[in-house]
Amino acid sequence: MSETNDNQSPLGAAGAFIWDLVKILVIALVIIIPFRIFIAEPFVVSGPSMLPNFKDRDYLIVDRITYRFSEPQRGDVIVLRYPKDPSQYFIKRLIGLPGDKVCFTQGQVYIYNDKYPDGLKLNESYLPSGTETMGQPSCSAVSSQRPLGSNEYYVLGDNRTASSDSRAWGILPGDDIVGKVWLRVLPISKFGFIKTPSYSGKN
Repeated sequence: MSETNDNQSPLGAAGAFIWDLVKILVIALVIIIPFRIFIAEPFVVSGPSMLPNFKDRDYLIVDRITYRFSEPQRGDVIVLRYPKDPSQYFIKRLIGLPGDKVCFTQGQVYIYNDKYPDGLKLNESYLPSGTETMGQPSCSAVSSQRPLGSNEYYVLGDNRTASSDSRAWGILPGDDIVGKVWLRVLPISKFGFIKTPSYSGKN
């Protein structure tokens, strides 16, 4: 009867452990990297531009896949690459969609399009009472304004007095949209899904 030698050198055991660890890491990367590229990824808020709804260090999950199958909606909170420096990432709210003209009058935001030729004043219930949104162009000049193109968007920060957004740097190309903010993880007290608001009228 032959005998099996169960003894294994420490070097052999260490090598087997390292090889198993490498396999686990490779499998994890194969799963995690495509998930982050195509499905969802974390984003940490930095700065005051979305106060009071999103604060510095809020930990969010960004949905990268929804906009592959459906169009962005007015009011969606998104993460985008800053058009003038794509290495920077901003969080903003979608206000103007393709075909829209966005303008400002008496501290209010108006949308003009084929559905609302006389203009739709946005009822932005997510902003603190008394918030005024200042910007150009004035709605008195809306007739001469070019509507947003098929892949162009207009974004604003919720903190209208302290946000670098489309009022400062212009139209957002759709290709610079990273994804829709889907879930707030931290702080725990604010944990929950991010809802898209409804405005006066149907957008």
